[in-house]
Amino acid sequence: MSRAAGFTEVIPQRPAFVFAPDQEPLGAHDGVQYGRRDEETEAGQSPAQPRVSLLRQHLEAHPGSAIREDSPEPGASESRPLLQPDSHSGTGSFPGQERKGLDNDLRRTFSISSGTSNSQSIFAIPPQLAVPDLVGSYGSYRSYGTVTSADSYGRESMAQAAEMWRQQQAAGNVLDGGTPPILVKEVEDRDGKIVLTVEGQSTLPQTIFNSTNVLIGVGLLSLPMGIKYAGWLCGMVILLSAAAVTSYTAKLLAKCMDLDPSLITFSDLAYISFGRNARIATSILFTLELLAACVALIVLFADSLDLLFNGLLSNTQWKIICAVILIPLNFLPLRFLSVTSVIGILCCFSIVAIIIIDGLIKPHTPGSLLEPATTYLFPANWLTLPLSFGLLMSPWGGHGVFPNIYRDMRHPRKYGRAVKFTFSFTYLLDATAAVVGLLMFGDDVMDAITSNILTTAGYPQALRYLLCALVAIIPLTKIPLNARPIISTIEVVFGLHQEAIADSSALVGMSSYLRGILKIVIRVLTIVLFLVIAIIFPAFDSIMAFMGSALCFTICVT
Repeated sequence: MSRAAGFTEVIPQRPAFVFAPDQEPLGAHDGVQYGRRDEETEAGQSPAQPRVSLLRQHLEAHPGSAIREDSPEPGASESRPLLQPDSHSGTGSFPGQERKGLDNDLRRTFSISSGTSNSQSIFAIPPQLAVPDLVGSYGSYRSYGTVTSADSYGRESMAQAAEMWRQQQAAGNVLDGGTPPILVKEVEDRDGKIVLTVEGQSTLPQTIFNSTNVLIGVGLLSLPMGIKYAGWLCGMVILLSAAAVTSYTAKLLAKCMDLDPSLITFSDLAYISFGRNARIATSILFTLELLAACVALIVLFADSLDLLFNGLLSNTQWKIICAVILIPLNFLPLRFLSVTSVIGILCCFSIVAIIIIDGLIKPHTPGSLLEPATTYLFPANWLTLPLSFGLLMSPWGGHGVFPNIYRDMRHPRKYGRAVKFTFSFTYLLDATAAVVGLLMFGDDVMDAITSNILTTAGYPQALRYLLCALVAIIPLTKIPLNARPIISTIEVVFGLHQEAIADSSALVGMSSYLRGILKIVIRVLTIVLFLVIAIIFPAFDSIMAFMGSALCFTICVT
């Protein structure tokens, strides 16, 4: 479930971007450098200068573009303001002269050295007006009313937008202070066309850590029950097969990405393969997966505290407390939430370690590794075998993020090694949790192995409280991160997102104060929705089985 850290939005967004420091635009050689001031190219740094309006810069740099009044004396002329009507030149001459001068200026500003107009760089005009989307480069927001073409805007607006964009990039501005600009570079594809692609920054160890972070989550707590439903033979075969198949399909994603350097997200692949409907279906699947993950974490939080403090509060009251704590956490910036995902990973490691220690400390069954419980080679009830498939599949659903991880690699050729190490390590950890949990409790294993630890006597009390604290920390660190893509999607649909234009006329021109109120309401109602679903569906194992069979299998295999 920590894979949601990579879902910056279920509907891909268009982030700010700058050139990689070791590359300039392939086609732009006339001194125009997006993301850098002109002074930087000449002196190596950007001195502080007073800001001058674009119109004054234009008049000072090109005085000849002003309208001149005919003079009776040869060579005498008087410059007039750019917008002042000229009584001698006629009404029709002014627009033509101004457009000609402005076109020449823009041609000098945005010209490239490719030699032909058809092979021009994607940076020849302001990127935010003409370049394809970076994340979701095939029309991410087009159905929500954002800019799709530069043709509908005047060249004057494009020139002004270019200058504003350069100033923002030079200042290092970041949207919302949460998403840093992406480093990009221009590459030439097999057809000789210059396209924009992401400049990878992650090394092989960083890629392995990020991929492991995606796969490891609380889904491993329900694996002992999955093995119980399937029996030792069928269960371990299903778990190994799930790891092998998803590892293979993760490598296939990289091969698909190599066909087009501009592809970045899973939604991009769906779009070019099956069209717009596939993108919508992918967004729905991601939303359902994140929703199920958040609900499962609330259920896990309430079940664990209810078992540790039996009789203090009801299970529903613990869920309400969890929701109340989550509401303020839901307003933290994304950069803080990404850090908390690492805490969740450490908690998962610690939980598995505590389970093993408890099993070695307790000398007798139930709950002992020294005296294992009764288990079965084949399922005791074959009707439970389909349920085991979903539980054993749930830890392997990271394919929604793997395309992004692949694009962020400094050496993409090492992606196969990263996938092999990541899935091998994750399989060993998941198999350890499944085997240890089933050996300790056998037929009595519960939907989450931590519930057995908390309800069984004979374990050190300190470890019980530590285990409960770790289980409670995981939802508080992961739910705000998992909920962020859902919130962003809702904001895009209603036109409240910073990069989307509202479809409803009532939202156009709305004050920032009212928009802020609506965003607060959306964040609160999202947590309330999680709470209501968690109360209606209180079974942790059923939620995890649904995630594994209906969602993870669909995204990762089909």
